[in-house]
Amino acid sequence: MTPGIRAPGIHVVGAVIVRGGAVLCARRGGTGPLAGLWEFPGGKVEPGESHTGALVREIDEELGCGVRVGSEVTTTPHRTIVLTTYWCELVHGEPRALEHDEVRWVVPAELRMLEWTPADVPAAALVAAELGAA
Repeated sequence: MTPGIRAPGIHVVGAVIVRGGAVLCARRGGTGPLAGLWEFPGGKVEPGESHTGALVREIDEELGCGVRVGSEVTTTPHRTIVLTTYWCELVHGEPRALEHDEVRWVVPAELRMLEWTPADVPAAALVAAELGAA
């Protein structure tokens, strides 16, 4: 996707938080069609909000911690959403599962073993490859 051009759909952002060689993954709760699947934590971009601002807000709301947003990993259109994931650095707090069933630090080689939401699959593969997973 061309930088600065927004595709139609609901814009969602996800955080690829890496610490000590492991990546933070979150399992969706609830009873909907994506319940039990893994994702990079994040959420919807509100009208007038930047991707960076939305990601910082969502991580605070969902995990109770703060991040510094870095470069883009990838943008993936899927059905009615457009998910953009970003490399993030944890800057304060310890992530807690406030809106997920579970959060877990996963080594890159294990990323491919998780059952991801469809929109997160491309980012998970790129992150595993970037971090040197076999």
